[in-house]
Parts: sequence; structure tokens; C-alpha cells
Amino acid sequence: MKIVITGVTRGLGRALAEEYIRGGHTVLGCGRSGDAIFDLRMTHQAPHDFSVVDVALDTKVAIWAAKILENDTPPDLLINNAALMNRLSPLWEQDDREFTKLVDANIRGVQNVIRHFAPAMVAKKKGVIVNFSSGWGRSVSPEVAPYCMSKWAIEGLTKALAAELPAGMAAVPLNPGVIDTDMLRSCWADGASGHPKAEQWAKTAAPFILKLGPKQNGQSVSVAGLED
Repeated sequence: MKIVITGVTRGLGRALAEEYIRGGHTVLGCGRSGDAIFDLRMTHQAPHDFSVVDVALDTKVAIWAAKILENDTPPDLLINNAALMNRLSPLWEQDDREFTKLVDANIRGVQNVIRHFAPAMVAKKKGVIVNFSSGWGRSVSPEVAPYCMSKWAIEGLTKALAAELPAGMAAVPLNPGVIDTDMLRSCWADGASGHPKAEQWAKTAAPFILKLGPKQNGQSVSVAGLED
């Protein structure tokens, strides 16, 4: 299976990439950290491929997508994982620069990737698009209003996309659950350790995601047993 994943340099994206590669799938990923991308390239060579791409930059995504799609073989599975967490504070203390940066990564970045990959998938009338949501895409908490907003947006965007796709395809907003990552530690350093590490999570999440298909099109889904 050909799998495209954004945000593969750390956390859930990195763990998923490693798990899928171990499972014999071809993984094509992007991330912002040049050092981490270099490490992935050295560790996992062709047919896998990893590129330095900021999904918030449409032109960079366009170039990356063109490279992956050059042989007219769209991904079987497209996972929009890349996202940022806001600095913990009341909404009125979030300045415009912080807010815009989060919107660019968490919402515009997802749309940029869909814009450049979905047409090839739609032309073949096959493939699954999984956009990572959150428990905070279906509920709220104080001091994370921008992040909640972005994940509620992902829920709506994905459900609307699902209504536009041809039969045989699927778009699914996925709540990955509560995982001990740098992002979670930035919110609750003391409480993060009580949750599974990304590598442990991936052993459950990777096969779960592979089972998503037309039956789940437009449904809000959570990785079983890891809901937040």
C-alpha cells in the first residue's frame, strides 16, 4: 500500500511511518525538520521517500505532491497528521501571529495537502483520506481554544469533503486518542506519562487506520480504546 503522511519527523507521524514500513507498506512523508528528514532518508531508503515540507506553504506542497504523483500512482491512504498546539493561555491572550501560525498549519495545511493530492485520487475513484482531529475537535477545554477551533474545523471540513467524494472513496476525521507526545507534554507535563507512548499507540492505530474505508466515510472515528 502507498501511504502519504504529513508531520513524520516526530510524534504520531513518525511512529506511524515506522510501523507501516515494518508492515511492508511504502511510506512517503514530509516534515519541517531537515535533520529528522535526513535521518528518515538514511534509515528508510527507496521506495520510501521523505521531504522537507511545511504544509502551510502551498507552493511547497504543490512541488512535493507533483514529485509523488509523477508516475500517476496516487496514494491508497493519505494521512494529514501535521499540526501545532497553541501556547496555553486564555483566548484573549493569544496574539495574531500565534493564532495565524496555528491556523496555517492545522487548517490551511490540511487543505493544501488535499488540494494537491485529492484530484489524482478522485480520478481513480479510490483511496482514503484521514484527517487527524482530536477529542478537542468534539469538545473543549480552557486555554486551548485555538487548537480546539482548528480541530472542530477539521471535523467539518472532512465531513463536507466526504460528501463530495465519489463512491469507493472515504474521508474520515480521526481522533487518535490521548498519547504521550511532546504536544501533550506541552499541555500537561505531569499527566502525559500516564498515557501510551507514540510507538505503543502506533501498534494499535496503524492497523485500525488501514481498516477505514467507504463504510466510515464522513464518520467521526476514534482509535478504539484511546479516546480522550
